[in-house]
Amino acid sequence: MKTGIIGLPQVGKTSLFTILTKASLSSAKSNPRDAHIGVAKVPDDRLDRLAAQCNPKKLTHAAVEYVDLGAIGQDALKESGYITHLRNVDAIAHVVRAFEDDSIPHAGPIDPLRDIKNVEFDLMVSDLGQIEKRIERVEKDLKKMRTADLEKEFELLKRAKGQIEAERPLREMEMTPEDKKRFRGFMFLSEKPILYVLNIGESTELGKDLENAVEKYKLGEVAARPNSGATAICGKVEAELAEMSDADAAEFLASYGLQESGLARLIRKTYELLGMVSFFTVGEDECRAWTIPVNTRAVQAAGAIHSDLEKHFIRAETIRWDQLLEAGSEANARGKGTLRLEGKDYIVQDGDVMHIRHSG
Repeated sequence: MKTGIIGLPQVGKTSLFTILTKASLSSAKSNPRDAHIGVAKVPDDRLDRLAAQCNPKKLTHAAVEYVDLGAIGQDALKESGYITHLRNVDAIAHVVRAFEDDSIPHAGPIDPLRDIKNVEFDLMVSDLGQIEKRIERVEKDLKKMRTADLEKEFELLKRAKGQIEAERPLREMEMTPEDKKRFRGFMFLSEKPILYVLNIGESTELGKDLENAVEKYKLGEVAARPNSGATAICGKVEAELAEMSDADAAEFLASYGLQESGLARLIRKTYELLGMVSFFTVGEDECRAWTIPVNTRAVQAAGAIHSDLEKHFIRAETIRWDQLLEAGSEANARGKGTLRLEGKDYIVQDGDVMHIRHSG
């Protein structure tokens, strides 16, 4: 699952990407529209605590893939390479400038809500052009032969056109699973889940400023819309943290009244926006978080580990992560009766620890 990082020029977008993914982008881009791809580890205290109990040889966190795209705008969205990269992501992280710095130019006064609306408008205009072309094609096809599938697509496209003309993105449009399936191939930009990332300035009260940023910049309403969210970071502080040891970083965060970095919250928010949860496998060799969509069945979760486990699935030994910590070991949990056997149709819960029984 990929998350595209977008934003207007000079908002700290690429700096955020390099800190998130620990990527080295020292060489100049051959083209400002080029995309960079990197992976960020999903912080998970539950997995860390399980690993402390098991002391495994290897610890593997879940990961989120990020794509850093050039500055967005109507011109960029007309370029085939740029829009192809953006269409192929599963969600969008829109970095919005909320810091003051006279040395870094910005069009007009700092106004995150205005910038959000302007970028959203550009995304919707791009989708509208695509919808209108498809409507024109379907109308011609309907004159040649009327089929139930074409008629359903035509009605859905007209509804989508009305949604955008009312200046509402497609992610807010009510759709059935069948509707979403029909739209899948179009990869509409305004349909993608979106996380607004406020990049605020450094201050002595940074902890409070981060906590209050969404309210201060009046993003509560847009963040509460369907398939949307918001968080805040301080890019300058995050860059400093990236150069520190874990111990120094913890002390530095504490000086601002923070328990974790803004990036940790951002990554978790991305994970949630993508509709993902984690289950764990634990043992002496490895403790690992596995990424699955919400409402995944146990047999499908087994397939995330290995296709043979899905094919030869029998049962899943399952326990909540906190119950396993409390028990001290799987053997103790089995003795207490908190380790249970689940069938293939069990819906895996976020934080489940599983051991797959199979016949392979």
